[in-house]
Amino acid sequence: MVYKKKDNIVVNKSFSFSCDIIEYCRELKSINEFELSHQLIRSGTSIGANIRESQRAVSTKDFKNKLSIALKEAEETSYWLELLEATTKNVPNNLQYKCDELIKLLVTIIKNS
Repeated sequence: MVYKKKDNIVVNKSFSFSCDIIEYCRELKSINEFELSHQLIRSGTSIGANIRESQRAVSTKDFKNKLSIALKEAEETSYWLELLEATTKNVPNNLQYKCDELIKLLVTIIKNS
C-alpha cells in the first residue's frame, strides 16, 4: 500500500480501515462468502470515500452531510461485521474496534462542526 499520509487522523484511519476491509473481503471470497463480502466491501470502503469527499466540502452543511453519510456507512459496516461474527466467520478482532473508533470520531466531528 503506497499512500502519502495527510495530517488528518480521520482521513488516515478511514483509509487504513478500507485497506483492512479489502484484505478481509479477499479472505471471505476465498471461502465462497461472496454476498456478505460484497456488502462489507461496499460499505466499509465508502466510509473513507465520503470522509475524503468531505475534505472538499463547499460549506459547513455540505461537510456535515458528507460525514453523516460516512457515519451511516460505518454503522452499516458494523452491522455486517457483527453478522459475520454471529454466523461464526473468523472476523479479525481489530476490524470491529477500528469501525467503532471511526464511528466515535465521526459523531464527535459532526457534533462539533
